[in-house]
Amino acid sequence: MNKYLKIAVCVATCLAVGYLSGIATQSSVQTWFPTLEKPVFNPPSWVFMPVWTMLYLLMGVAAGLVWDKIENDKIEVRNALLFFIMQLALNALWSIVFFGLQNPLLALIEIVVLWLMIYETWYRFKSIDKIASYLLVPYLAWVSFAAVLNASIWWLNR
Repeated sequence: MNKYLKIAVCVATCLAVGYLSGIATQSSVQTWFPTLEKPVFNPPSWVFMPVWTMLYLLMGVAAGLVWDKIENDKIEVRNALLFFIMQLALNALWSIVFFGLQNPLLALIEIVVLWLMIYETWYRFKSIDKIASYLLVPYLAWVSFAAVLNASIWWLNR
């Protein structure tokens, strides 16, 4: 499989995970979430879809670039991709915990684990493909912001 096909598969996978987690939480986004008290720095709701779409695209390209290096070091690449898959699953789980279960405290705990897993993925990608690691930096920054937002929402609504 060539590099561009690997990237396309990874991008499609990331976008599918984002889409499915969005569907699973849509009703709470429209019913429960608007009733919560939010901090002044809470972005307008229209910001989230384009930001997450861009992040899923960047994540997919990063994973595809790393996957393309599988012939260089199979064990290192497989381990890095395993961390990538785990953080992607945690990414989807956060939406389910926060919106589906309507539990900001549990979601806060989960997003800390997610952040650590993204960091570990970034760290592993860095030794395989520097560009791939750079593509994860906006994701790490956004999840850092999301963790602060999550913590603030929990605090304001406890």
